[in-house]
Amino acid sequence: MIKHTMRVPGRVLLAAPGERCLSAFKSTRMLTEDGAVSPQREILVKEASLYIHWPYCLKRCSYCNFNKYVPKSDNKHIVSQCLQREVETLLQLSQVSRITSVFFGGGTPSLAHPSTVSDILETVSRRASLAHQAEVSLEVNPTPEGRAKLKDFSHAGVNRFSIGVQSLQNADLSRLGRDHSAHQALQTVEEARRLRPGRVSVDVMFGRPGQSLASWEAELSELLRLCDDHVSLYQLTPERGTPLFKQIRGGEVTLPGDHAMAEMYESARRMLRRHGFDQYEVSNFARNSAVSHHNMNYWKGRQYIGVGPGAHGRFVPLGVGGAHREARTQTLEPDLWILEVRRHGHGTRRRIKLGHLELLEEVLVMGLRMTEGITHKRWQLFSPQLGLADIFSSSADVREFFQRGHLTLDDGGLRCSRDGLALLDAVLPTLLLELERQTSESAKS
Repeated sequence: MIKHTMRVPGRVLLAAPGERCLSAFKSTRMLTEDGAVSPQREILVKEASLYIHWPYCLKRCSYCNFNKYVPKSDNKHIVSQCLQREVETLLQLSQVSRITSVFFGGGTPSLAHPSTVSDILETVSRRASLAHQAEVSLEVNPTPEGRAKLKDFSHAGVNRFSIGVQSLQNADLSRLGRDHSAHQALQTVEEARRLRPGRVSVDVMFGRPGQSLASWEAELSELLRLCDDHVSLYQLTPERGTPLFKQIRGGEVTLPGDHAMAEMYESARRMLRRHGFDQYEVSNFARNSAVSHHNMNYWKGRQYIGVGPGAHGRFVPLGVGGAHREARTQTLEPDLWILEVRRHGHGTRRRIKLGHLELLEEVLVMGLRMTEGITHKRWQLFSPQLGLADIFSSSADVREFFQRGHLTLDDGGLRCSRDGLALLDAVLPTLLLELERQTSESAKS
């Protein structure tokens, strides 16, 4: 599942998924103009990434509007069984033969028993091959309980940990509703690095109530002395319906202004670069090539299968004769999802067939989050008739972004500049309008 978009007006700070939230395509068929699978060229409908959503948390953070629940009873065993059954059903439905990465997100998946991980990986192996050295990630809440289970999760098959540090200020952690301290977070990072060196990511959040640029820089400097090779950087954004949103509306707390938010983001980018981190996506930074391969699959427009309450997926249901990629959403509420999985083998609540335009829109929006952008070769997989230059080189509005240095279209493909990446919200509407116009004109001709 993909983490929420973090916004400053006129700017974009898009998060990964890792949250939270399309697997390497090995060409078997090419998508035609209506989004159907064509036998002329084969694209990778036989591979996918797998996202597993664990829906429970011990408490709800004040800023969080993810699909998570505080359990009323201990039903971990039932949820684990249903996750395995839904994995089996959706793998059969998709007919993928290879899973390239697995991501356990939530909720708080570190609350699950480590056997849940091993059982799900065994289920995958019965229905499809798990790629050699496939990335298997688990989100970890850095409490003493979470830290104590890291070794067992590692033995169960997890080879990458994503740790929700969020802040190194105890007062801020308390205000955000987190149930760990800064010291516990750093202990968890240390233990995870010991078990999986070079395979540990930390989430850190800026733009918190009362936060200054100086305090943010000091905090990030401390984290960078102790973290591993991957950092995910998120701007705190008040989401409607959360306690934080109500506190802001009521004047109880105040977030930094737009200019301060932008300064914090730019300062973090500079600091991360000085520490050897390359920015490879709007909110994600890695050194020693320690990128999140699972999230890269999302951003490259590849197939992924979402399992668990509220999980999202994008795949072609070949097992029932499907020829179009579908956007699928599983039932949100865990109790209802359990009933549906027991009854039908899966809890898919919504299915939307993606037409050609919808598919290209997703490829465009997701691909431009990456610093490498969208290569011509990747775009051609989804749009063999209309290339990037055909769509975007003739528009005066788009050319303005080229002239300002926010966008580049060359032999490498279409991508944002460093400044353009921070302004992606302002760039995308123009690109999407031009994409719609050109595809509509192409369909008429």
